[in-house]
Amino acid sequence: MHAGSDRLDSVIVGAGFSGMYMLHRLRQAGFAARVYEAGSDVGGTWFWNRYPGARCDIESMDYSYSFDPELEQEWEWTERYATQPEILRYANHVADRYDLRRDVQFDTRVETAWWDDGQACWIVTTDAGDQLTAQFCIMAVGCLSTAKTPEVPGLDRFEGPWYHTGRWPHEGVDFTGQRVGVIGTGSSGIQSIPLIAEQAEHLTVFQRTPNFSMPARNAPLTPDFVEQCKADYPERRELARRSRVGVPLGVPTEELATQADADEREQRFCAGWEKGTLFGLSATYADLLIDKAANETVAEFVRQRIREIVHDPETAEMLAPKDHPFGTKRPCLDTGYFSTFNRDNVALVNVRKDPIAEITAHGLRTADTEYDLDALVFATGFDAMTGPLLGIDIRGRNGVALRERWAEGPRSYLGVSVAGFPNLFTITGPGSPSVLSNMMVSIEQHVDWIVDCVTFARDRRSTTIEATAEAQDVWVDHVNEVAAFTLLPTANSWYMGANVPGKPRVFMPYIGGVDVYRQICDDVAAKDYEGFTLA
Repeated sequence: MHAGSDRLDSVIVGAGFSGMYMLHRLRQAGFAARVYEAGSDVGGTWFWNRYPGARCDIESMDYSYSFDPELEQEWEWTERYATQPEILRYANHVADRYDLRRDVQFDTRVETAWWDDGQACWIVTTDAGDQLTAQFCIMAVGCLSTAKTPEVPGLDRFEGPWYHTGRWPHEGVDFTGQRVGVIGTGSSGIQSIPLIAEQAEHLTVFQRTPNFSMPARNAPLTPDFVEQCKADYPERRELARRSRVGVPLGVPTEELATQADADEREQRFCAGWEKGTLFGLSATYADLLIDKAANETVAEFVRQRIREIVHDPETAEMLAPKDHPFGTKRPCLDTGYFSTFNRDNVALVNVRKDPIAEITAHGLRTADTEYDLDALVFATGFDAMTGPLLGIDIRGRNGVALRERWAEGPRSYLGVSVAGFPNLFTITGPGSPSVLSNMMVSIEQHVDWIVDCVTFARDRRSTTIEATAEAQDVWVDHVNEVAAFTLLPTANSWYMGANVPGKPRVFMPYIGGVDVYRQICDDVAAKDYEGFTLA
């Protein structure tokens, strides 16, 4: 392709679940679209995250597309919580079924997207030397796709292999007979540590912040259960869309933990713990995420379970989170995580007390101790939500860079649009429920809404549609106000950008609920896209 040789209706960045569905819907609506994808195939986060134990924490029957009843019925999930290989097979199945790859250019990273006011279009360039223009630019870059390497000096000196959970070698890694160090105990650490421990000669886990985690109770799906789910899919999907978190939880309780009898509360927490779901505990009482005293009841319940599982009292206390309320960082689901620390070949190091000083040629040195290691694993997470967007040089009207506009934290209208950046849409962007929900439900809602929006603009022969600064200010204030009503902004979480040095501390997702958010978006559309200007 030569510079300026291609003009499209839409360019889509990313071929994960949001980019794939966006391409499918734009085609249906009669738009010519092309997708650029940095990976060599579809799948997005499930293409890159191949670390041992990588799984979804939303149940398989709900972590799937709902737009095509035939697709729902034909695909067979095998486990309650699907593994990464199974989810990637599903993504490939979808790409094949709808012939998506013919409009995807793989192994191509978008480097710049600049708005040209004179031509009223986006000029997009890639690392492959492509340059094209498009009326609409849609960022389907995902929320957790920019892997964050740790700020530890000396990594270039390490003579052994090192890995990041978010960029795992596709051929897999064999740790047999090796002394392995894992840095980080977030979701990817909690999922991978039990499996690495089974393989390695010795595993040392370097933990800065202990995490709340609950047993996943994962199991193969029974034919009867699958048949029942598929029969109930229309109702199940509608329940998910109308729920707070995008899964069919049923009617939320209005009971308060602070007013409950202690024995009854314990019984309810036990039942929630046994459910093996992300929301099994948080959904037990209505005040757990808004009242510190209520939250402490559930936090102490989880800490007590950890003490029961882990034999060594000192290790158990190190693993019991005390520096943030339960649910204010994304809780994890695990299979044998805490019991892994009962193994003779596993050691836990508290790097808050004994910080990592440097990586050496043969391992790692903390302030007090030197550790000889053959391999290092960084389970250090992502520059979440804004990282993937700011990794591209996006410039709106008058050449203003998105990086500059978001220097104090992300500002958007509804999490889909940014004032000063016409015809630019962000799927599950900051200011939308995104990571606080079942991503599949939020992706479908955003894609459907965006396609309706660009169709509305086309039908009115408008060349641009853009959020107003006023509407954006009102929305940002609302997102902050709703967040401040909860305990979530009190934690140093990646929701706040706290895991990235120098990143502004802003609560990025919208915590008002998938159901409330959907209604707000529908109301905006019903009022001819109130808060947007068409030109």
